[in-house]
Amino acid sequence: MPLVESTALMHAAPAPFPYALTGAHTTLGPVVTMDAWAKVAQVPDRRNPGEALEGSFITRLLGVESKSWGPDQFATPETVAETARAALSSACLEPRDIDAVVVVTCNPYQILLDQDAFTLMRLLGIADHVPPLQLGAGCAGLARAASLVSRLSAERALVIAYSVPSRTSTCADGTLLPAYRDNTVHPYGRNMWSAPALFSDAASAMVLERDEAIDGLVLYSRDSQSFGDEAAIDDPLIHFLGGGTDSPAGTPGSAELACFGMNPPEITRYYSGGMTLNHQALETARPGYLDHVSRVYTHQANPRLVDEFIQETGLSAEKAPSNVRQLGNTVSPSTLALLHADQLNGNLAYGDRACFSVVGSGPERGAFITPIRIPALRQPATLPA
Repeated sequence: MPLVESTALMHAAPAPFPYALTGAHTTLGPVVTMDAWAKVAQVPDRRNPGEALEGSFITRLLGVESKSWGPDQFATPETVAETARAALSSACLEPRDIDAVVVVTCNPYQILLDQDAFTLMRLLGIADHVPPLQLGAGCAGLARAASLVSRLSAERALVIAYSVPSRTSTCADGTLLPAYRDNTVHPYGRNMWSAPALFSDAASAMVLERDEAIDGLVLYSRDSQSFGDEAAIDDPLIHFLGGGTDSPAGTPGSAELACFGMNPPEITRYYSGGMTLNHQALETARPGYLDHVSRVYTHQANPRLVDEFIQETGLSAEKAPSNVRQLGNTVSPSTLALLHADQLNGNLAYGDRACFSVVGSGPERGAFITPIRIPALRQPATLPA
């Protein structure tokens, strides 16, 4: 891909990232086919009043064939805490070893006072002198977390990311909540159903350990001053307008506004442009970086956008795996889910370098390159004869 000099690249240059990823784990919900999900969710078919959309139609529209969907499994933060425990265990660390915790979610169990972070810290037994940092972030939250960890100069950081749309968009019987089923108040209400159809449940956690000898890179940009050679981005991409002081809970229309509404044209523009800018910035900072990483984990926005970026950069499906067709868009956990699958399938070796490149609502985007040093990936020592 040709490199383009731009104002955005000058403002969003990669910085050193002296961290190794030493532990990771992902928890998914049951994977259900889109046909099965559609039969339960009952998305109204506007072409045929009184009928529901079939899963095959949703798949043709969104490209998603199945979803990670576990409203019961993710009913409490304990599932998220257990995911973090597993990540610590894979790094051979205890909660007392952690000196920074970053919690990333757009679906908090409690919406105020960062109670999710406090709850998770309590469940995990993280020392009271470690201050929690909770990010209300979407699909690029992992890049923001990595950038913040670097700026905190943490020695051992635990990053926890989760998204549970099944808990915020469906009733107890699995049907869509009225605000997602028939919404005439939200500016994106007409297609509100597509958010729960596309987004899926997942929890992930990773451990980052500092090592000054590592020559990793981290990149972060909000693109609020410029977007490459284009004007700045001021659309948040995902619109959730209710519940705050602009539209307090309990006031007329607040429930309809407290939903995730997507702006598809801007999402497409930002994903395509943002992923390209991530790539160009990394290539400028480290020419040929794609030849020096074993895996490129890209945000799994939707199948078409992911495929287009992979083709434009000349990556192979083997080097840049994808899970969005099978799992849906799992938001911030999406790239860690790819890493975890590679680890389980034996596709990673100790010391392999990986590149994580993501874009998301805000808008924000970023990337980081780090060696994977999960102890279980070490080759077993040769036993004496």
